[in-house]
Amino acid sequence: MASTPDRGHERWANLRHSIVGALLAAPPRRGGLQGAIEALAARTWQHPITGAPVSFAYSTVERWLYVARRAGNGDPVGALRRRVRSDAGTRRAVSAALVAALVVQHREHPSWSYQLHADNLVALAELDAALGSVPSYSTVRRFMKERGLFRQKKRRNAGRASDERSRDRFESRETRSYESEYVHGLWHLDFHTAHHVRVLLASGTWVAPKILGILDDRSRLCCHAQWYLDENTENLIHALCQAIQKRGLFRALLSDNGGPMIAAETREGLARLGVTQDTTLPACPEQNGKQESFWGSVEGRLLAMLENVPDLTLDALNHATQAWVEVEYNRAVHSEIGEPPAERFLRGPSVGRDSPGAEELRLAFRVEQTRTQRRSDGTVSIEGVRFEVPSRYRHLERLSVRYASWDLGRVHLCDARSGTLLAPLYPLDRAKNADGLRRVLGPVASVPADEAAPLKSPKRAEMAPLLRQLIEAYDRSGLPPAYLPQHDESRAVDDGTNATDATKPEDD
Repeated sequence: MASTPDRGHERWANLRHSIVGALLAAPPRRGGLQGAIEALAARTWQHPITGAPVSFAYSTVERWLYVARRAGNGDPVGALRRRVRSDAGTRRAVSAALVAALVVQHREHPSWSYQLHADNLVALAELDAALGSVPSYSTVRRFMKERGLFRQKKRRNAGRASDERSRDRFESRETRSYESEYVHGLWHLDFHTAHHVRVLLASGTWVAPKILGILDDRSRLCCHAQWYLDENTENLIHALCQAIQKRGLFRALLSDNGGPMIAAETREGLARLGVTQDTTLPACPEQNGKQESFWGSVEGRLLAMLENVPDLTLDALNHATQAWVEVEYNRAVHSEIGEPPAERFLRGPSVGRDSPGAEELRLAFRVEQTRTQRRSDGTVSIEGVRFEVPSRYRHLERLSVRYASWDLGRVHLCDARSGTLLAPLYPLDRAKNADGLRRVLGPVASVPADEAAPLKSPKRAEMAPLLRQLIEAYDRSGLPPAYLPQHDESRAVDDGTNATDATKPEDD
């Protein structure tokens, strides 16, 4: 499994949104905002980078809240990111003369290490005062990597203990009923397997289907319900996107700890949409009691009416489910709230937002990970498939890519700091590349126009400046030679003989 990228900006944005997200999902009543912010400022949170406990001042929490509010129906998490400095990526310590010298030095000695380049640059600056002062090694190394001046190799020819602990923790605390004050303030989501119902597949096999149900907490409205053959992340996102498009974008989600619910695509997609995600304790379905109650209605009414249907298919089951949800369940009086879920949903009050477009939703529910670019052919590997990186990003050693494991037709290169999508990535087409046609390399994305194509200069046939400096220092020391020649090489070359040949007797 690929390592999770270190995205400090995104971690901070998610922490800030988790702190003020409760005030967005359930705004306090008039006059209660100050007390709510003071309560948040008094709490201790977990540092998103170090994990240490940390707290924030009242003014800080208040500023985050107003920043998220100003984002409106846009991207509150993106608004809470740290702003990227306007001079990010620039190196003012490296003069134009040093840049030119370093480019020429790398062209002549591409196999040198970054340290050797930095040391020779210092020696060259001592010989030529016009170059000015040389920055630190780390600055030179960072500058070379950003400009694509990489080092090149020389060419040569049963019950789990965690569940028991969760049950002990759940049973040691009191149980209280709860309800969100606002429509769209909290949604519930869960899978359910109907063991006594089977659907007939085209292959002639019978399968127990699984239903994914999504409920609004306040109104008990079923936002969407759909049957699938497998409980996986792809199906979860497929149903969740339909629910958002039908009902609107919500503020918080409660689910269990199933694999699809805690998958990276789900967690990161909800965060990009500004949705706070919470999970119940393992093996404690009582915490999601409204969802369990909905399953009782599904089993007791919907599936009971399908008991004698022969050759039930998945399409027929989904068709019947949509009709039952929209015509009966959402319009019937709910015993707990005393009114139909559809009426309470429309009556509000609501903290929902407009639904993004279908393509925007698909692009949101993807995982972002880092990959190392192969400098040999400019590709990265994702889920065992190699993707071509545009040549203008060939100088990047580590790339942030965003994709869904079930849909490799939408893979994007993105900026890890801002989350901006930079370019789509497409699979490597070996057959097409076999035509021999190659594009001319353009400038890398971070190189200014005046540095993109430095003037070519012939390779200088001379000793490296650092080595010259070392030889001069050694000669001035007055020490005797550190080695003795084995024989007079100049005489052997002039005479065309060697010591062995000189001792041979002449032939008779």
